[in-house]
Amino acid sequence: KTILMAKVHPNAADPEQEDHHQQEPPTVLVLTVWRKSLLFNCHGFTVFDANGDLAFRVDCYATASSRRAEVVLMDAAGKPLLTVRRRKRLSLTQHCWVIYDGDGTTARPLLSVRRHASLRSSSKTLAHVTPLGSAAAEYSYVVEGSYGRRACAVRDARGGGAAVVAEVRRKESVGDDVFRLVADPRLGAPLAMGLVIALDEMFGAGNGSARSLLPRTWSV
Repeated sequence: KTILMAKVHPNAADPEQEDHHQQEPPTVLVLTVWRKSLLFNCHGFTVFDANGDLAFRVDCYATASSRRAEVVLMDAAGKPLLTVRRRKRLSLTQHCWVIYDGDGTTARPLLSVRRHASLRSSSKTLAHVTPLGSAAAEYSYVVEGSYGRRACAVRDARGGGAAVVAEVRRKESVGDDVFRLVADPRLGAPLAMGLVIALDEMFGAGNGSARSLLPRTWSV
């Protein structure tokens, strides 16, 4: 596993990432997401920062194919940062996840992520993200593209959705289980990773969308 981790994101200069940094504002955070837990017999994510150091982790003992009711995003030391909890719906098309602060025991919801329901196969919208609480009336986001192809973006729904606040990109050299997550400070890396968890629960494990790819364009 140590050899594989070095391949996923070594603590060294990454030419591919350096090229992206030349195109993006310096405040944008670029993470490498490995769709695998570091713990034996667990499923989840291991996330590295731009220096190759462990930034976040997700460790789930439930099988990868089972529908999880709750997923916890932790920092490198194992402290809960966010709890992503599935909200039960009567309709199978109304998949909805709520992201809570910390371990979720305070019941402070931050974001609601609802899978987009459309009969049109050409629709590029994957999900709608609604901030909860004090910011609910000010912001809303839409997720477009294809999570299955590791090419999707979270856009500010105001002003025609031109501003991108997070983006999932392919990392060609290591396959679909390793990809880049680019997060704008307006959303933040933890919430961007929380959205990735929700998207993975909605579209992962063979349920990836085949919708269109998005250009890598930033407006910050």
